[in-house]
Amino acid sequence: MEFTAQQIAELINGEIEGDASQLVRDVSKIEEGRPGTLTFLANPKYEQHIYTTEASVVIVNKSFVPDKPLKPTLIKVDDAYQSLARLLQFYESSRPRKTGIEQPSFIHETVNIGDFAYIGAFAYISENCKIGKNVQIWPGVFIGEGVEIEDDTIIHTGVKIYKHCKIGAACIIHAGSVIGSDGFGFAPGPDGKFQKIPQIGNVILEDYVEIGANTTIDRATMGSTIIRGGAKLDNLVQVAHNVEIGNNTVIAAQTGIAGSTRIGSNCMIGGQVGIAGHLKIGDKTKIAAQAGIGKNVPWEGTTLMGSPAFDARQYNKSYVIFRKIPEIYKQLQEIQKKIS
Repeated sequence: MEFTAQQIAELINGEIEGDASQLVRDVSKIEEGRPGTLTFLANPKYEQHIYTTEASVVIVNKSFVPDKPLKPTLIKVDDAYQSLARLLQFYESSRPRKTGIEQPSFIHETVNIGDFAYIGAFAYISENCKIGKNVQIWPGVFIGEGVEIEDDTIIHTGVKIYKHCKIGAACIIHAGSVIGSDGFGFAPGPDGKFQKIPQIGNVILEDYVEIGANTTIDRATMGSTIIRGGAKLDNLVQVAHNVEIGNNTVIAAQTGIAGSTRIGSNCMIGGQVGIAGHLKIGDKTKIAAQAGIGKNVPWEGTTLMGSPAFDARQYNKSYVIFRKIPEIYKQLQEIQKKIS
């Protein structure tokens, strides 16, 4: 597809500086810009590349003022990163979508499929499922009994959704994820053997949730494991039974959340974070990568680091001292020698 700078500016409410008729046919990173491509500058540390890039059009913030001559046409917007995201969403939505049912696949006769849905080859859809309009189910997906998938959701290759789970509208579940597998529930017996506790609940993903590749979300023992609207989970995240994750919370890869924990809305959780069970994490909490959360975080807007985690400002102060411990220990030994 081909667009002029003027057409792009109209889509994102931008102001043009340069040749409004400049054509672009692709996108590129600013440091690897090629003629005929569109790129963007949002982070000031990449500013030096705008003076050497071969990209034809660059989206920049209105606050950007060049201090050298520029070759590309500029489109100035309030927020370059958000504008690029909006533009890419438009591009993605303009691409043709697959529809229809490929063979071989198995769809039980009781399944209700909405208009313009796509069911890929080797998909298996069990009895009493409901598949909404414009849903895309890619090859090799398994959908268990009684699953409900709302309009415009995309289920990528190899996803497994266990029985009675509910997937909201406009969700995206990436390849290899498992939704609704049994929670890790076992009761120790008097003989030391573990008795499995049946997991009879389900998983609910509300609207606009995105689940990364190979992420696992366990069904509830009773009731529901719930991922609230707009939440985004990265690849390789483990969510245990009866967990609830709030609206618009984002969680990076390799994080593990133990059972029955409640995470608030608009939280940001870094990679490899471990969160113990039966905790409550307040809204807008930020947790740095590799932190370990072992107690409740009731205060809104807290930022935590470390394992066990505590306030990030205190952590940074403590880390300065921690790095000096070998030096302090050496000084202590010298003092002890003098005293002796």
